[in-house]
Amino acid sequence: MERRAMMAGNWKMNKTISEAINLAVRLKYACNSVDDRDVVLCPPYPSLKPVAETVSDSPIEVGAQNMHYESSGAFTGEISPPMVKDTGAGWVILGHSERRQYFGEEEKILARKLSAAVEHGLKVFLCVGESEAQREAGEVDSVLSRQLTGALGEFEFDQFEDIVIAYEPIWAIGTGNTASPEQANEAHQIVRKNIAEIFSPEAAEKIRVVYGGSVKPHNVEELMAQPDIDGALVGGASLQAEDFTAIVKYDLEDRSSIPGI
Repeated sequence: MERRAMMAGNWKMNKTISEAINLAVRLKYACNSVDDRDVVLCPPYPSLKPVAETVSDSPIEVGAQNMHYESSGAFTGEISPPMVKDTGAGWVILGHSERRQYFGEEEKILARKLSAAVEHGLKVFLCVGESEAQREAGEVDSVLSRQLTGALGEFEFDQFEDIVIAYEPIWAIGTGNTASPEQANEAHQIVRKNIAEIFSPEAAEKIRVVYGGSVKPHNVEELMAQPDIDGALVGGASLQAEDFTAIVKYDLEDRSSIPGI
């Protein structure tokens, strides 16, 4: 089954509103002719609506970096699914390793967030991945199984037609270290094996699994050459128009962005 490629940029806690708009403008013009893959920008909360408005007349979509599972209430500092939708965002990242590590997010919380995302029509990047110690201990399969089953095990696959699994080895996020293409593909195969066990072999073939872990212009092409890697969730390199454009256009002749905007 041929799966449509996906390139997403997670800007994390970077860019003021004006900086975010400037970057979005450059990426809109650079990527406006790209129509055979999905491109999603995930800026910080204050920039969601401005960025969504900036790229509204382009193929680029916008996503939030996290959300609460309740629609409203006394949850100071949180943002609800309807609030995400109201900005013009159609995607949300859930379960990023930084959310798990620094904010104690567990699978039971992610399951509630996934349910809320489905209820409100948001498409989801569900992040999974192991630490360096877990990899060295040979626990990659068990860690991914726990994370996927804990988050998805209560649902039917037809609820997640638009879910994308983002495999992000924790030891390769923001470190400059990248899993070899073969290591990344092997982990993606483990993800698909678990999706087949949770849902069905057909679901495992259909679902998109993207790689996140120090993806750069110089390594994206060999990563994308692997049969089970369907795209990338890009961190640091998504903050530079030239770098992210080169990643989005990894197999195209014109990889340039629009300078000086």
